[in-house]
Amino acid sequence: MANYRANIGVVITRLLVITTIVTTAVAVPALAGKGHGPGITPLSEEEVVELTYMREEEKLARDVYLEMNRLWYDTNIFSNIATSEQRHMDTMKKMLDKYGLYDPALGAEEGEFENDLLQDKYYELISDGSASYIAGLLVGGFIEELDMIDIQEAIDVTEHLDLINAYLHLLEGSKNHLRAFVGALESQGYTYVPVLISQEYFDAIMMGL
Repeated sequence: MANYRANIGVVITRLLVITTIVTTAVAVPALAGKGHGPGITPLSEEEVVELTYMREEEKLARDVYLEMNRLWYDTNIFSNIATSEQRHMDTMKKMLDKYGLYDPALGAEEGEFENDLLQDKYYELISDGSASYIAGLLVGGFIEELDMIDIQEAIDVTEHLDLINAYLHLLEGSKNHLRAFVGALESQGYTYVPVLISQEYFDAIMMGL
C-alpha cells in the first residue's frame, strides 16, 4: 500500500488539474460563464475552473467507492458513501447547468475521466485500496481529506452565495464521510492519522465541528 504521507505529488497534481481544466473551458467558449435566465451573474474563469473540477472530483470519489464496495462488500460503508457522493455529483451538475457550463462528467462511464491526471489518480487509488479492507478505508480517508481541501479552495474564490451553499453542503458531507471511515478503522483496531489536513482540524472534525 502506498505511503500517503509521502504523496506530495497530490498538491502538484491539483495545480496541473486546474491548468488542464482551464484549457478545456477555453475550448468551449460558447458554454463557459453563461447563465440561463435573467439576473444570473456569470462566473469568473477561476470559479468555472473550481466548479468544473469539483464535479469530476466528486465522480472520482463515487467511482472509487463503488469499486471498493465490490471488493469489500461485507460492510455497507462504501456503498452508503458512494450513494452520498452521487448526490454531491448531482449538486455540482445543477450548478454547472445553472451557469450553462461544460460538464466533463457527462456521459462518462464509471472509472472514466476526461482529465488524465484524475484518471491516473483513480487507477492509483483503486490499486492501493485493493490491498485489503483496511487499505480501502485508508483510501477513503485520503479522498475525503483531499475533497475538503479542494472544496475550501472553491469556496475561497467565489462570492456567489449559491455556490458557497453548495460547497458547504459538500464540505459537511466529506466531514461525515471521514468520521465514518475513521470509525470503521477504529473498529478494526487501527488508529487513523490525517495525511493532508492538520491534526487540529482533524480533531475538530472528530468532535463534530
